[in-house]
Amino acid sequence: MTDAVGVLEEEPPAAASLFGDRIDVVRQYTRDLAKYGEELGLIGPLELPRLWTRHVINSGLLAPLLVAGRVGDIGSGAGLPGLVLAAARPDTHLILIEPMERRTDWLRTEADRLGLTNVEIVRARAEEATISPYLDQVTARAVSALSKLIPIAAPLVRTGGQVLFLKGARVTEEVIAARKAIARNHLVDGEVLELGVGFVEETTRVFRATVD
Repeated sequence: MTDAVGVLEEEPPAAASLFGDRIDVVRQYTRDLAKYGEELGLIGPLELPRLWTRHVINSGLLAPLLVAGRVGDIGSGAGLPGLVLAAARPDTHLILIEPMERRTDWLRTEADRLGLTNVEIVRARAEEATISPYLDQVTARAVSALSKLIPIAAPLVRTGGQVLFLKGARVTEEVIAARKAIARNHLVDGEVLELGVGFVEETTRVFRATVD
């Protein structure tokens, strides 16, 4: 990996193992995001030297936890994790929920460019989105604290479905602060998972819970 600002990080060895026969699609997405991301305001130049490890692989580690059903991604932005997950899991239908027009334009264009037929774009704030039928799972990355995210995400999920939120190192503190939101929104079996231990340098932390 290089520290040079504006230079795309070399693909880490773990990427091919993680994405398997879908690696070429993920490689194309990563190149496209590096090429257009700064210009479109999706990422900053400081992200290029860590685009694979901090963003793409971080998102891709969530793929094995998805069901082969309808999965929503709140605040998809650049497609992290939504487009990465759609590329990694063609058996899963991804509904990418994003309120900003220039970002939904990018998501739609990039999904077409990558040939992803399992992607649906919804331009809306999550709390205003009309999603039918209810989702089997919903995810979000770098959107907001759990106490604010849970009340807008859980109502989109069917009973027995799951929330899967990618979080940072302080996720345990967020869970404690979100106890009331967890109870009000009927989330049970909440747990914090650390994905990629012993496999990648930067592991991924996920808060997972079931809607009761």
